[in-house]
Amino acid sequence: MNSFERLLNEDRRLVILRVLTEDPGYRANAYVLRPALEAMGHTVAMDKLEGDLAWLAELGLLTIGRSSGITVATLTARGLDVAAGRATVPGVKRPEPEA
Repeated sequence: MNSFERLLNEDRRLVILRVLTEDPGYRANAYVLRPALEAMGHTVAMDKLEGDLAWLAELGLLTIGRSSGITVATLTARGLDVAAGRATVPGVKRPEPEA
């Protein structure tokens, strides 16, 4: 993997976590996450998104459930800390301070 691809992966994973912080229940389904990622400059195939969600779940940053065949991601407390920059995880970009 080249450095640009690594940067894209790390940023996309951070965006997923940050999108989940915007929902009052800290959760969203894959069909909501995908256009949210696109709005942030990440055009991604559904299988790539599902792979990112599984990867983030393995690290305990979110949990995955299925409802009527649709993947639903729910942010964990650890995921919230990473999204806010209070904790760091290799493979997830650290957010930059707000101006």
